[in-house]
Amino acid sequence: MANQDELNVPQHELAEAWRRTLTERLHEGDQADVLEDEKDPETLLVHIRSAGRSMLEFDFSVKYVDSREIEIQLTDVERDGQSVDERSDMMQELIADYRRHLHECAQALHDFTHA
Repeated sequence: MANQDELNVPQHELAEAWRRTLTERLHEGDQADVLEDEKDPETLLVHIRSAGRSMLEFDFSVKYVDSREIEIQLTDVERDGQSVDERSDMMQELIADYRRHLHECAQALHDFTHA
């Protein structure tokens, strides 16, 4: 019998559920792509494009630690195709905001991920 806290959802189904749910959690105009990480079946790659003129794009790695808990890594921030220093207060606020949206998405999918 499988461990209750183990993630037992096929990665492609998980990515599809995230694609549907994440856009509902983001600010209006923000866009997100959710891809499967081919190296790790418990990880999704999330690319978020900020709305407006900022031309900011954020890449996150979202790894399921178990069926409910996720670990989020920021992997890149770019503006108009160029890497950006994410240490400024404004960038830290945006990153924290997107991290919160990612956690909200995972919470919204608890029924789906926790069998």
